[in-house]
Amino acid sequence: MAGQKRDGKAEPDKSLWERLEQPAAPRASLTLERIGAVAVEVADAEGFAAVTMRRLATELGVAPMAAYRHVSGKDDLWALMAERVAAEVVIPEELTGWREVLRDFALLTRESMRRHPWVGQLPTATFVLTPGRLAIAERQLAALDGLGLDEDTMMVAFRTVSAYAHGAASSEVALQEWTQAEGWSSGAEVRRGLAPQMTYLMETGRYPTYKRYGLRATRKDDPTWAFETGLECVLDGIAARFGI
Repeated sequence: MAGQKRDGKAEPDKSLWERLEQPAAPRASLTLERIGAVAVEVADAEGFAAVTMRRLATELGVAPMAAYRHVSGKDDLWALMAERVAAEVVIPEELTGWREVLRDFALLTRESMRRHPWVGQLPTATFVLTPGRLAIAERQLAALDGLGLDEDTMMVAFRTVSAYAHGAASSEVALQEWTQAEGWSSGAEVRRGLAPQMTYLMETGRYPTYKRYGLRATRKDDPTWAFETGLECVLDGIAARFGI
């Protein structure tokens, strides 16, 4: 445990991750791991906004100042939550090819973000700088290593897939949350709800290609197909651009 300031908050003499890797004191009832786990549980059940130090203290059965002796504030708390979720993204060791490693990362990221819709609301810098997130990046960079790419290019390839996975999954989650808030539970209900607006817009004649999509597309309600098809496009682009 870190030392304490006069106000009782955690002393920033050691990084959060150094403290996390230290053995917990015997019979310790409050640990960084437990704080992170409970924070994720609250966010999963009630959304990101519900995660406050006071709420966590209540859930943990401690006084708010006891929690502050472990985490200095929201930045530490968000980082613990990000690290907890990152632990779920485990790329199997038997996958070794760059394409299969990056593809599996993207699929696991989508699954994780669907389980934890609030992840997209985490501050980007905090979300990235955790041991778990760096381990995920290391796994992918190692798969790209030895293919004749320089370090900058390897990072671009990794970040491109990461950007697609997080962006596409965030969009999917946002759409799902919006339709649920509107009381719609299926694609058919969404289309019925939007029919007055869509009918007017299509009848203006300004969007003939989109209108054809609306009339002919057969995979409107298949987000898995859409995600995986887009992912293959990204991977094909990387392969073609860099000759790997």
